[in-house]
Amino acid sequence: MSSRDGLCWELEHRYGPRVHVLDNLYLLSALARLSSPHVRHPEMTAILRSIYQALLVAVAGREFPRVAAEVPTRMQELHPKEGVWRGEVFDPATRVVVVDVIRAGIVPSQTCFEVLTSVLPPENVRLDHLNMARVSDAHGHVVGVDLSGSKIGGSVDGAVLLLPDPMGATGSTTLRAIDHYREHHGEPARIIAMPMMATPEYLKHVTSSLERAVVYTARLDRGLSPPDVLATPPGTHWDRERGLNEKGYIVPGAGGMGEVLNNSWC
Repeated sequence: MSSRDGLCWELEHRYGPRVHVLDNLYLLSALARLSSPHVRHPEMTAILRSIYQALLVAVAGREFPRVAAEVPTRMQELHPKEGVWRGEVFDPATRVVVVDVIRAGIVPSQTCFEVLTSVLPPENVRLDHLNMARVSDAHGHVVGVDLSGSKIGGSVDGAVLLLPDPMGATGSTTLRAIDHYREHHGEPARIIAMPMMATPEYLKHVTSSLERAVVYTARLDRGLSPPDVLATPPGTHWDRERGLNEKGYIVPGAGGMGEVLNNSWC
């Protein structure tokens, strides 16, 4: 069952108002194709770009500040009064910092950066690069995140902080990135996580740890949940929902997307 909210519909769930699971047929179809074992680079890159263009339209359209505007069109020369469009647009004073979590986040963050600079003053949109990697123990279990060699362009005080890291698995990467910004670069006005896929574990970890953060995702993956849980709306039995295997990877997920995007298998 869906809540049909304009062009970007949302899946009904019980995760709370700060979680937005889009119910968009194009996004679901694109993610199904992207997850297929038959898809390789460069097709994956093209699909991933289209997913994040659509996801960003939903996020920016709902979360960014807006102002009233009067914009002369090319028809003004023929119709001086009528040839002016009047309506709401993004507040041009909005500052946005897009966070690229290397390496799966390179294409999503670059896509968001390019789209935003087409509608906001380019000087108000920044692309940062965080060199982050999962840390696993001797048994292959994910135990943390390593952050080194990052490139951050300054303060995030008062800015909208966007994290288009594609795989919302454990939430550790998202939380470590935000902690790093808060410790060293100020306090953003808004924090928006944008995983294209997210697990119930990710949603719980992020929303319980960050009171002001919102999450937008194109697909909820909870494939390891018991059948009776899967028969209920997402979030009804949040503590019994599972989307992570014993090594901390998403099921069904996309499987090794970073390797495919970069043609790098080590």
